Amino acid sequence: MELIYFPLKGRGEVIRLLMIENDVSYTETNCGNNWMTEWKPKMAFGQAPCLKDGSLTLVQSNAIIRHLARKFNLYGANEAEACQADIVSDSVEDLRGAYVNLIYKNYEAGKEDYIKALPEKLRLFENFIKDKSPYILGENICFADYCLFDLLDIHLVLAPSCLDSFPALKALYAAVGSRPKVKAHRESDAFKAMPINGNGKQ
Repeated sequence: MELIYFPLKGRGEVIRLLMIENDVSYTETNCGNNWMTEWKPKMAFGQAPCLKDGSLTLVQSNAIIRHLARKFNLYGANEAEACQADIVSDSVEDLRGAYVNLIYKNYEAGKEDYIKALPEKLRLFENFIKDKSPYILGENICFADYCLFDLLDIHLVLAPSCLDSFPALKALYAAVGSRPKVKAHRESDAFKAMPINGNGKQ
């Protein structure tokens, strides 16, 4: 597989985790050089990341994530579980959208208010997963666990104590983060050197 994206964590990190966890051999192509003239016109919706998987060329990060989830049997064991995973994934997208807006449009003026409002947002996730352990669907990990893990990870950088009142979220974050391949990836020099966002704010 080939992941075409900028040299940052951003919306590429969940895709990387899914491939790393499933022993996929993949390459990364940096589209940051000549993005506007060379790369953007090639993207179906003018955005990255893009994943090439054999004859498939996929854009839109959540479409890529769901493709990998189906490919690697990370979509739950039945329709009910798939629905639970989708609910969490879409809720992650809602909060990620607010985070991206803060980072790129309103960081200096909006950071304090965003952090103040964060517990209310996280409590919704806490209440939804509090009876599950260690993952959203119980014993078996699904794609939405990686999505939620990444969302929590970037918020822990923004607000390091944000999980202190949410034991279920803290437990899920620890469970995903302690998986051997995830842990090894996050301890790598490449991961540590890669910024979260493209403007240096986090």
